[in-house]
Amino acid sequence: MIEYGRTLYPEIEPYETGMLDVGEGHSLYYERVGTPGGKPAVFLHGGPGGGMSPDHRRQWDPELYDVLLFDQRGCGKSLPFAEIENNDTWRIVDDVERLRVMCGHEKWQAFGGSWGATLALAYAQSHPDRVSEIVLRGVFLGRQKEKDWLYSYGASEIMAEQWDDFAGLIPEEERGNLVQAYYDRLKSDDEQTRLDAAREWSLWEGNVATLLPNEELLGSFADPAKAVPFARICAKFFLKDFFLEEAQLLKNVGKIKNIPGIIVQGRHDICTPPTSAWELKKAWPEAELWVVHDSGHSAGEPGIIDGLVRATDKLAGKEG
Repeated sequence: MIEYGRTLYPEIEPYETGMLDVGEGHSLYYERVGTPGGKPAVFLHGGPGGGMSPDHRRQWDPELYDVLLFDQRGCGKSLPFAEIENNDTWRIVDDVERLRVMCGHEKWQAFGGSWGATLALAYAQSHPDRVSEIVLRGVFLGRQKEKDWLYSYGASEIMAEQWDDFAGLIPEEERGNLVQAYYDRLKSDDEQTRLDAAREWSLWEGNVATLLPNEELLGSFADPAKAVPFARICAKFFLKDFFLEEAQLLKNVGKIKNIPGIIVQGRHDICTPPTSAWELKKAWPEAELWVVHDSGHSAGEPGIIDGLVRATDKLAGKEG
């Protein structure tokens, strides 16, 4: 077993919390942690449809950073709960910019994993003059082959038993488009139908997230408070191609070539396989790619934690 030198920073409470009305009926819950006036950073959580957790605050040295974390539209403590209307990639990009203006930062570090990595790239390419650095984990570029890998053929060959549970909720005649079949159930008028679909969708995501089984993580994914927004919002974004043109984030990578970037990627990531991180690195050679050879997708795995904390330390000038 590899021994890693960095772990999460000690637990920290926000020095400020609040709700930001972003219009169209949406209000975002946010937290600010660290030292006011420190190096600015924004945390972009995964999903789409995930949310923040206390451990997310601990990926930066609180004496050096001033970090804003927020629940994206429909997620966590943001309102309305699990709302899918007026909820898309570019509205969330605009929300990130609203939050930057609210904080008074000229630039900040964009930090995101999985869907958060997608969002960090979309934000940075839209506002390159407002991003000081980019830290990515588990790169997902929203391309067709990545969507097919997760919900058609690919991950299904590795997590075979779990795939049978996921697909088994859907009648065989509808399995040609599992995302659509799940989305239809997630919008059902019947509460139990919605809850069953949300649970199975979320458990599938939880099962592909870690190198080794993690019962605590799976338990959290089965909680309706997390499963419902995660599944509803995630399914919609998959059906809408994440509101991106095919390979858009790769084609536009030239817009961020002068922004320092660090990519932390698990070698055994079943959710977002390393090919996407490698293709991004080839298109963006200025970025650093750190492959963690004994890790999967989750930000909670020791090697991924080590890589992310090393990245934020390095970008703050803290080496060693």
